[in-house]
Parts: sequence; C-alpha cells; structure tokens
Amino acid sequence: MAISRLDMLKQIAAGLAAQFGENCEIVVHDLTAEPANSSIVHIENGNLTGRQIGDGPSGAVLSALKHQKGPLKDRLAYLTRTESGRIFKSSTIYINDDNGDLHYILSINYDITNLLAIESSIHSLTSCADSDAHAEQSSPNVITHDVNKLLSELIEQSVALVGVPVPLMTKEDKIKAINFLNDAGAFLITKSGDKVAKYFGISKYTLYSYVDINK
Repeated sequence: MAISRLDMLKQIAAGLAAQFGENCEIVVHDLTAEPANSSIVHIENGNLTGRQIGDGPSGAVLSALKHQKGPLKDRLAYLTRTESGRIFKSSTIYINDDNGDLHYILSINYDITNLLAIESSIHSLTSCADSDAHAEQSSPNVITHDVNKLLSELIEQSVALVGVPVPLMTKEDKIKAINFLNDAGAFLITKSGDKVAKYFGISKYTLYSYVDINK
C-alpha cells in the first residue's frame, strides 16, 4: 500500500528532527481543511515556539494561500523570530498534489540564537570601529502560535508601513494599511474583518470597499 504525501511528510519531519536535534522545529501544515484556523497537523520540537497540533498558520502560510497562482517557489534560509525573541533560520517548502494545487507545507525552523551570540562575540574582537557601524538589517517575521496574535502582528506591521498613528490617518492612509493586510492574507483568518474594522474605526462595509479600491 502506497504511503500518502501527508504520512511521508510526517516521516520526513521526524527524521529531520532526529538529525538536527532539539534546536530544530519541524512543522507540517495541512491546507486541505481549514488552514486559517488550525493548519498544523504534525510538529517536532514545538516547545521552541510554543506551538502544537491544531494551532494556526504562520504569516508565510497565509501569504501562500493569498497569492498562490500555480506552483509556489519555496522560501529557503530566511530569518524569523519567536515572541520571546529567539532567532530562527527558517525554510518553507510547498507541497502540491498531482494537479498542482497546494496541499501541504513543510516548515523547518532552526534556533540560531546562541550561534548568533557567539558570532557577535567574535565580531566584536575582529571588527574595526568604523566598519559597517550603521549596517541595516531587516527585522525577522514573528512566529506566533495563535492566529489572533498573528493578526495583531500584521496590523502592527500595517501601521508601521503607513508611519502614522491610526487617529491621525487619512482615508488614503487607511486604504494603504488595509490593502497591506489583504495582500498578507489577513482576511483569510476567521472574523478578522471585525477586528480590523474596529481597530481602524470604520465599518466592515467601508473596510471591504477599501480593499476593492485597489483591485
């Protein structure tokens, strides 16, 4: 009897966790049911992020669902962080069915926080005072274990993008923020429209009319 894709991914997840040890979290997302609410069907070393089976998706999963047009390109070796500040080197691998539809996601998150601390100590001994003193580094995305926290994080990002506090936002500012949320897949989360509309002080009708403006 042939092994299913899902069972194979669970087998691979267990093998990767055994290979790389307790600092490596492996997550399998099943997108065939209700991915915006409880996409995690298998997880190894979930204590690293506090996530467990039945928890919701990450920002990468929502973005994949929102923007899928044919096979997606895997995201490999990018930085993420936990709510407690741990830094991960992450990879997101998209698994399609025979028709090319996205069914599963395999996520690999390796905790490199201690390695970065060692690297920083070495760098402080070898660097010059004026070298790359002002180098800018983009902030890693936060891995949350709750879709409500993920939505809150996306809302904060939308406000940061506009650069204006909500009470001072113009209509155009709110349109920009809300369309960022739409592009990020925020409205795939159940009842997200209610929270976003309340946050920006507008009605749900106005909210969705703002989304339609840039279509």
